Amino acid sequence: MTYIVIDNCIKCKYMDCVEVCPVDCFYEGDNMLVIHPDECIDCGVCEPECPAEAIKPDTEPGLDSWLKINTEYADKWPNITIKRDAPDDAKEFDGKPNKFEQYFSPEPGQGD
Repeated sequence: MTYIVIDNCIKCKYMDCVEVCPVDCFYEGDNMLVIHPDECIDCGVCEPECPAEAIKPDTEPGLDSWLKINTEYADKWPNITIKRDAPDDAKEFDGKPNKFEQYFSPEPGQGD
């Protein structure tokens, strides 16, 4: 098992999770974060820290595509270990449907 970031992170990108990760396995895209599944030690401390509830164990049904997305972009995006402010409009996007199709950006974020 590993933890992964799912679509509700898109355009919310709260970074509370990166501060508590003991192995620094978060990677930053332009408008979301991902977890590197091979680096995650399955401790679960990040899951309750996410205000958008966008971190899930990969054992939940229907998350295979998100495991692939996390794996792919963790290899492309820079590592992030320092919490920064969420986007000003994050609350407006929390819980919106179809965020991947409408808003996902493959561009890397700033990183540390």
